[in-house]
Amino acid sequence: MSDIPTLDEIRRAAGRISPFIHRTPVLTSRAINHMAGADVFFKCENLQKVGAFKIRGATNAISYLSDEQIKRGVATHSSGNHAAAVAKAARWRGARAYAVMPRNAPRVKQDAVAGYGAEIILCEPTLAARDEVLNKVLADTGAVFIHPYDHVHVIEGQATAALELMDDVPGLDMLLVPIGGGGLISGSALSAHAVSSAVKVIGAEPAGADDAHRSFNLGYLVPADRPVSIADGLLASLSELTFSIISSHVHDVVTVSDELTIQAMRLIWERMKLVVEPSAALPLAAILAGSVKTRGRKIGIILTGGNVDLDRLPWVKAK
Repeated sequence: MSDIPTLDEIRRAAGRISPFIHRTPVLTSRAINHMAGADVFFKCENLQKVGAFKIRGATNAISYLSDEQIKRGVATHSSGNHAAAVAKAARWRGARAYAVMPRNAPRVKQDAVAGYGAEIILCEPTLAARDEVLNKVLADTGAVFIHPYDHVHVIEGQATAALELMDDVPGLDMLLVPIGGGGLISGSALSAHAVSSAVKVIGAEPAGADDAHRSFNLGYLVPADRPVSIADGLLASLSELTFSIISSHVHDVVTVSDELTIQAMRLIWERMKLVVEPSAALPLAAILAGSVKTRGRKIGIILTGGNVDLDRLPWVKAK
């Protein structure tokens, strides 16, 4: 646990990446507050550069690379948002970027990654295929691997979103964060624990990709087994690093059905006029489902991203 970021390191990361990212706004909705019976504060990382919080971790991690490493380029695997973040952060440093992406990644995300200048290498939509293809790319190019979440400097960067939220909204009782590979919730939990041990950090995970929920309750790491969910950004498996942080700093992990996730996503679009992707809607879905007891409390939610294929909205039936 000695390499886990401290609050001072997270604050230094915030200063390091601040010239490159947005300090995203925190918004509220009276209608959603009424439904939740609580004061809910949404940290709008859907309005972040590349449309997701991932730019924080990627920028921080790439900032640590030497000039010699930058010459070799950087590589990653991702369903979209992290790949886009790595591509953009690499461009700021003048580095080549390689992104291994599943063939079924949303077209809007593939287009964004290509638009930021990365070379995309498609693979089959399994975790094993991602690793196999990435290893070949690393061997062929000599690029530096920027892992989407199993990376101390990535977690350090992701932690800055929760730090900003707690600076802007003091006295939160609870922080709700989606879980995929666990980078964001790990960083968020570290920030929350360091700022105020009274803040309960709760993870929200798709019911069809519930490895974090099972791992948390069993007390040992359970790999994802053919995860399926509309929340494409949350299909990764926890790492030993993220699991260790979640085990010691997260209060609970709850699961949410895709049906409720879609309802929450649509609610945010309609009531707040915010474009969010399914992954971002899970925490609100957990509240509305009663999976998290929030009545009378002050709740923070990180809206993780807003990269959506507008031709394939989940509440519109295919013709």
